Amino acid sequence: MTTVIKAPGESAAEKSGGDGSPKGDRKTGSEGVVLNVFSHGFLALWAILIVLPLIWLALGSFKTDSQIGGSALSWPSNWHFDAFARAWDKGIGGYFGHTLIVLAFSVPLTMLLGSMAAYVLARYPFRGNRIVYYFFVSGAMFPVFLALVPLFFMVKRLDMLNTYQGLILVYVAYSMPFTVFFMHSFFRTLPTAVHEAAVIDGASDTRIFFQVMLPMAKPGLISVGIFNVLGQWNQYILPSVLMQPQSGSDPERYMLTQGLIQLQYQMGYETDLPVLFAGVTIAMIPMLVVYLSFQRQIQAGLTSATLK
Repeated sequence: MTTVIKAPGESAAEKSGGDGSPKGDRKTGSEGVVLNVFSHGFLALWAILIVLPLIWLALGSFKTDSQIGGSALSWPSNWHFDAFARAWDKGIGGYFGHTLIVLAFSVPLTMLLGSMAAYVLARYPFRGNRIVYYFFVSGAMFPVFLALVPLFFMVKRLDMLNTYQGLILVYVAYSMPFTVFFMHSFFRTLPTAVHEAAVIDGASDTRIFFQVMLPMAKPGLISVGIFNVLGQWNQYILPSVLMQPQSGSDPERYMLTQGLIQLQYQMGYETDLPVLFAGVTIAMIPMLVVYLSFQRQIQAGLTSATLK
């Protein structure tokens, strides 16, 4: 005859919570549900706070002044695009073109120079490597306001005030710290075996960078490129300082952010608020299209460095 001796304490049923599942698992599951509900609720609230102002701006472009002063989220009575045409004629078209010209050169230059610097710092050890790296990274720690005065006089000495090339060079220098920091971390995650195989095959350093390593870093390039486009498109303080006419014969080369401020002053006197709303909508649409088009690539670039 076998005698079963039970250890003092809770029974198996009590430990399992009566339904066969451990109490610890049930507690962890309930905490996970609460955390999941809280996180989804916070994200939903954040989305509402972002989407509602965008809808309000877009709807305001089709309203009249009296309707804008009335209910904030009321639907327009007439869906006409007259406000967009008036905003374009008021100068938004020119400001839009100036911004595209600057970004067409500043973003590729930032990506090229930043990727080259990050690749060398990540793959080639040399004396002073970390000093140079921290020198680049430290540029992201100082606000741009600290450099406005010396930057103004430096660009003035180069005779580049109110010129595209002056603002392009400043944008490149302004965006380099983040680009080098991001791409440095990305290049360090790429497999070393591929680089070594290219060296054994006799490829030069330049060919290895452009034909081997740079295509492998495409997710990171897309991610940091979108961030640079967004940052330079929405930049206001640098164009306000560097893109002002220096004489009566000097033409206005305002960027889009400057143009919206000018449009705000004009429409404030003319009481044509739909034109202002249309101008803001025109400035907002390209960035929404860019971000939504490359959303998956941005997420892949941000997560690939941690997954590899």
